[in-house]
Amino acid sequence: MLSNTIQFRVRYGETDQMGFVYHGNYAQYLEMGRIEWLRKLGISYKKMEESGIMLPVINLSLNYLRSAKYDDLITLKTFLVKKPSVRIDFRYELYNENNELLTTAKTTLAFIDMKTNKPTRPPKYLLEKIATLNY
Repeated sequence: MLSNTIQFRVRYGETDQMGFVYHGNYAQYLEMGRIEWLRKLGISYKKMEESGIMLPVINLSLNYLRSAKYDDLITLKTFLVKKPSVRIDFRYELYNENNELLTTAKTTLAFIDMKTNKPTRPPKYLLEKIATLNY
């Protein structure tokens, strides 16, 4: 399974009045994981959009196990679930600095042609990169 790991520290503005990460911020964390996953492959999401393909999220599932708190060092692991078709599926795990599993998540995104606003196949260069990694 193709994966990537990033780390970041929870900022004060990402927390609620109790000092816990506000639940809506997890979607942004997952986006950070996906963008860095692509970057690890040598693919720029920005350039993908400039070439006319966007990747909107069409499904998001989060399972909160423990709370992340202000100033926690978070490790986010992003996994490609299967070879992409018109859709691409990711799975995520978020850990704190004590290696406690905080959250699991899944997302499905669709490759959309920005001119027609219709689903399209993934870019050939993306499929070629994935194939070279012994998926």
